[in-house]
Amino acid sequence: MTDAVKIAIAGLGTVGAGTVRLLAEQADLLRRRCGRVLSVTAVSARDRNRDRGVDISQFQWFDDPAHMAAQADADIVVELIGGEDGPALATCEAAIAAGRGVVTANKALIARHGAALAAAAEQSGVALGFEAAVAGGIPIIKALREGLAGNRVDRVYGILNGTCNYILTTMRETGRDFDGILADAQEMGYAEADPSFDVDGVDAAHKLAILTSVAFGCEVDFEGVHVEGIRHVTAADIAFADELGYRIKLLGIARRGVNGVEQRVHPCMVRADSPIAHVEGVFNAVVAEGDFVGTTVYEGRGAGAGPTASAVAADIIDIARGARIPAFAVASDDLSPASTIPMSRHSSAYYVRLMVVDRPGVIAAVTAVLRDENVSMESMIQRGRDPDGPVPVVITTHETAEAGMRKALAAIGGLDSVVEPPRMIRIESLKK
Repeated sequence: MTDAVKIAIAGLGTVGAGTVRLLAEQADLLRRRCGRVLSVTAVSARDRNRDRGVDISQFQWFDDPAHMAAQADADIVVELIGGEDGPALATCEAAIAAGRGVVTANKALIARHGAALAAAAEQSGVALGFEAAVAGGIPIIKALREGLAGNRVDRVYGILNGTCNYILTTMRETGRDFDGILADAQEMGYAEADPSFDVDGVDAAHKLAILTSVAFGCEVDFEGVHVEGIRHVTAADIAFADELGYRIKLLGIARRGVNGVEQRVHPCMVRADSPIAHVEGVFNAVVAEGDFVGTTVYEGRGAGAGPTASAVAADIIDIARGARIPAFAVASDDLSPASTIPMSRHSSAYYVRLMVVDRPGVIAAVTAVLRDENVSMESMIQRGRDPDGPVPVVITTHETAEAGMRKALAAIGGLDSVVEPPRMIRIESLKK
């Protein structure tokens, strides 16, 4: 095939403008790599007159992206609007119905509607690509779907949100607390004005649900992801982690077991000498474990115009080459039920920080609660003496059941000598 591939782009924000720029600046390279000219023919966005740093005057303009997807002279529609429903979903559905390939960077859309869109795409004989929806410039979807196709993958995990990783890294490096670092991140553009999706773990959960489906060949189950954010992590926790030989990272972890699939996003303590502990700042990293290949590690920038546009371009090239790989690695009809394992059945070691009144008998009362819930204590750190105020006590446990740990924390929190809700962070073993 030597004819041009015509592309319509819905959404001209940071990623959309970056994609237009990449397609223009890399035009000759892309032509040689896919054997066809890639040509943007139509665009749609909220404001036609906004300066985006790229010339869009040569493209046909549409006010309605769904109308563009159905009517524009295009072979591929790129959806970069955002949001799990509304115009983004309508645009993808219209493009598929019109027999056009779809490329999207929209992790919320794919986490919620990916299976339905994939089935519709298969029915229409077109491709659905979403490499850019997970980990930005890291080609993790292609790696799982194609590079590791000969492996049974039973665990995939990683740092999936650069904003959280930047905040935790900076807290460790400066000793400052969460709120001040978040404000700085917002000023520098690393965090949104409303950072909830990032710092509360929702963004990472969207990405993990997609990774789980591609890695395990199961249905996308965003509702089955256990989600916790990083708001409760303090500079004191990070300092104690360092003393104990750990670093704190927000991880997304999916594991396939005999009883189903475990999906969880939460702060973890990982050994300071583990590879993922050294992924710092805004960088992402994903680790996949295959039965034949072993452990594979992927690291890079997880967001931004350039990395995300790079991933969008990779999907466009695949479609231009005629690739028709199932979106979730297997045909939609072959996706197995997710069978999500509830978090109450999880088991791990734990870090617990208490703020207690400094008086005799406090530690005995705490250890009695742990004993009653069959929680075995591994170590304890007590700092300072202050008869007039609370002092921190840090406990680490041996591996124990989540349900028992939560009962213990509820009981400890009810003790008169404990003046703040107990803070708990799971200690993650990254060994098989």
